[in-house]
Amino acid sequence: YCDILESIKTEFPEMHTHAFSPMEVYHMARQSGVSILAALKSLKKSGLDSMPGTAAEILVDRIRAEICPNKLSTDEWIKVIKTAHKLGIPTTATIMYGHIENWEDRIEHILIIRDIQKETKGFTEFVPLPFMPHNNPLGIGLYGPTGIEDLKLHSIARIILYKHIDNIQASWVKLGKKLAQIALHCGANDLGGTLMEENISKSAGAKSGEYMSTSEFEFIIRKAGRIPRIRNTLYVSIPRKDFS
Repeated sequence: YCDILESIKTEFPEMHTHAFSPMEVYHMARQSGVSILAALKSLKKSGLDSMPGTAAEILVDRIRAEICPNKLSTDEWIKVIKTAHKLGIPTTATIMYGHIENWEDRIEHILIIRDIQKETKGFTEFVPLPFMPHNNPLGIGLYGPTGIEDLKLHSIARIILYKHIDNIQASWVKLGKKLAQIALHCGANDLGGTLMEENISKSAGAKSGEYMSTSEFEFIIRKAGRIPRIRNTLYVSIPRKDFS
């Protein structure tokens, strides 16, 4: 993993490297026989700039035992995230909702994210990810969350995370472009990236595509009554003349 990072930074030194979920960091530390701290120090030294806060699913072990028994526990996820933040590696935060959990579990998850942020200030954004029920065993007999649930989750996250995490992303790939547009009035202030290729949501039944041009982003945002801006992974604005 370090060799991959070093190769990227050698060829593209100015590229921001956003990689490796807490699950992947946990796995590579175990496989290498080192601590989480040592693994993250090595990754950062090799060029890791930030991490996706995925593999969170629902941070309630009762739920995790059912939906992802082979993934790291809630405490282990928190440990990886806090260690990354304390080393100066920012991360995103996510929640995957709409399967077997209830609203109490969702709130508990968001409160855990808020508590971490109060301590570390290391989260750049919170990304609600609706469960896609197709083509996976967990989805059998389920329909995923409704549009109303999607909008409620984004709104509640904004209320709970107010003054702690500024950015809440509406995942247009999972929500669809029109519902993501409405989410901009229900707590979300970001639509994510243009993407080039996306396989996880697509394989689970998402039908919103793999690419959206910057011009279509602008159209959707302006029609929602919002002002578009281009930003980087860390939410620093990028002048249009520098964007290609």
